[in-house]
Amino acid sequence: MTRPSMFARLMLAACLSAATPAYADALIDNVDGITLDADGTVIRFTGLVMTPDGHVARLLKQGEKRPDKLDWRADMKGQVLMPGFVDAHGHVVELGFRALELDLSDTRSLDEAKGKIAAYVAANPEKKWILGGGWNQEKWGLGRFPTAADLDLVVGDRPVWLSRADGHASWANTAAMKAAGITAKSLSPTGGRIEKTGTEPNGVFVDAAQDLVLKAVPKPLPKERGTAVLKAQAMLLSYGITATADMGTSVDDWMAYRRLGDAGSLRVRIISYGAGVEHTIRIGGIGPTTWLYNGRLKLAGVKLYSDGALGSRGAWLKAPYADAPGQSGAGFLADDVLRNLMSRAAMDGYQVAVHAIGDKANAQVVDAIADLSETYKGDRRWRVEHAQVVDPADLAKFGKHGIIASMQPVHETSDRTMAEARLGPNRLAGAYAWATMIRDGAVLAFGTDYPVESPDPFAGWAAGFTRSDADGQPFGGWQPQERVSREQAWRAYTMDAAYAGFAEKDFGRLGAGQWADFIIVDRDPLLASPSDLRATKVAETWIGGQKVWSSAGAK
Repeated sequence: MTRPSMFARLMLAACLSAATPAYADALIDNVDGITLDADGTVIRFTGLVMTPDGHVARLLKQGEKRPDKLDWRADMKGQVLMPGFVDAHGHVVELGFRALELDLSDTRSLDEAKGKIAAYVAANPEKKWILGGGWNQEKWGLGRFPTAADLDLVVGDRPVWLSRADGHASWANTAAMKAAGITAKSLSPTGGRIEKTGTEPNGVFVDAAQDLVLKAVPKPLPKERGTAVLKAQAMLLSYGITATADMGTSVDDWMAYRRLGDAGSLRVRIISYGAGVEHTIRIGGIGPTTWLYNGRLKLAGVKLYSDGALGSRGAWLKAPYADAPGQSGAGFLADDVLRNLMSRAAMDGYQVAVHAIGDKANAQVVDAIADLSETYKGDRRWRVEHAQVVDPADLAKFGKHGIIASMQPVHETSDRTMAEARLGPNRLAGAYAWATMIRDGAVLAFGTDYPVESPDPFAGWAAGFTRSDADGQPFGGWQPQERVSREQAWRAYTMDAAYAGFAEKDFGRLGAGQWADFIIVDRDPLLASPSDLRATKVAETWIGGQKVWSSAGAK
């Protein structure tokens, strides 16, 4: 008997997970319920009545009369019920592949990474290319990028291609560079950099330079992409994420979502932003799509890039890096090119989201938005993804122009020491400036940028109001003046993350008329200490009034 493929097994699990009766008058009762109202005020309740089509009808408080006629009732025995999280910035397919391929995200040194690579190679003799990622030379304390020579000591008989944790650099061995035709004569492309030792490429390719090797890397088969989506979906649901923005959806990614939607296996809600204008137009044609598959999939807009990342010194800065005085990063697009791309998307009604990490990149994007807002009126909800390092002189422009600051709390806790080294002490005032963004009138939407970071929203929530990591460091928080309140951080991870994708009427809190997207957790996150909040476990995840994941079923 042939063993079913991982794709087939994941498809079966996705179908079996929806065991709760669908589309019936129902009551989720005996809960310790918490949600936010439309103004962001905390509401507590003990029962949730659902309509036959899986929406919230109303919330019931302690002692309030329950409906007489119900098709079914679930007694939650006093467990905590809260809205599902909305991750404002993630990469669904990449999360799945990171879990299915070689994952170096937990390695703490180059030697540990080499040992894990060697073990993976030995366990996968049939693989013609060794693919994966998650490495971070800063976490290793290496003081430099790894090199092809480092990789060659582990595997030299087949190509190896491993992306950095942030996806803005990749590491190749000599066999991979040879397969891609990389030589000393290879030139760094615009918006990218080939790291070299003398005149020789040394194995690391930054930002656009990655394309020089990627052209030789075998592309995943459609069934492999489908397996990756199902793997990512299971991970997201296990963390209580019921909706996510997918930043940088390719046509192949979109087709994978459509195939799973056609099969009835798409559970998590995906707000898609196409990978550049070309992919977006090929997917959407004349403009954004409506919600497909009963609210599971929608193309909302386009994802563009202004610069790279701090870790690879690709973030575009107004002044040179403090730890590399000869470098200031690089802008990916000239001002007129960026404006033309944003205009091309906006004229067809696509929402525009632009990656900007360095202060020069953020200035470029907010100034472009200020200009384009004069032409493209109405509710555009321009987005800046990351907004990691902003010149204080530019911070107020976010609120002035109604810009959504799509930011990731876990980046601050992971990157703070690196940011100090890259920027120096005099350029930290506008770094990860969450409280200032809110104070100046910007909408703050939180996410994790998975798989750059873990999708765990509880870790991000704790970081948002403490600005301290899992070990409580630094005591009192890093740049503590930029802490937000516990409730503000929660709002940014739910209703405002939904708002960032034009979905606030559909989900993000538990209000009448919204989808009944909620999770059952093992503690009250509004009362837990930061360390206990980080330890929160999800028992069940429900979407549209149906249970789609449970910890019991995952064991």
